[in-house]
Amino acid sequence: MLRHGPTDWNRLRLLQGRQDRALDERGRKEVTTWRLPSDVLQQDCLTSPLRRAVETARILGYTQSVNHPALIEMDWGMFEGRNLRDLRNELGEEMVRNEARGLDFRPPGGESPREVATRFHALIKEFCQLPKDRVLVTHKGVRRAALALATGWDMLGKPPVRLGDDDALVLDILPHTATFLSASPMAMR
Repeated sequence: MLRHGPTDWNRLRLLQGRQDRALDERGRKEVTTWRLPSDVLQQDCLTSPLRRAVETARILGYTQSVNHPALIEMDWGMFEGRNLRDLRNELGEEMVRNEARGLDFRPPGGESPREVATRFHALIKEFCQLPKDRVLVTHKGVRRAALALATGWDMLGKPPVRLGDDDALVLDILPHTATFLSASPMAMR
């Protein structure tokens, strides 16, 4: 499970959500430095339908990737295009209370991480009917939701696994039951 390469909004620390931003030039160059094992490059690849994920997959060599709506980024609603620091300053205690909800945090007009986890888990259940390894190119919010599912993390406090933006999240899942066995980072540089 890979996060897309950087965009101009990532560098500005803006919440992209469903905004369909392309990779910026530095992002494209960065993705060309990522290295995946040759057996991983032979696996089927599914991507978020957003350009930044599709473009990342293409640069990595996945020319036949398939878009899947379950891999789209969390809907940040009215928070899209804003940064967390400014939102925390502007909303004060309201933002503190919302963030303290962990998996049930919800931006106005958006979706919660729990809803992202639910749609991701439905995809995993679908995959488990035909078990085989796959590469998923998606977003930070979806990877965090997958990490929550795999580890029981309630999204309060630090994640149980340190995962850099340019690390893959490797999920070991028991076929036919969609039970997560482990989650671990894999460096791509």
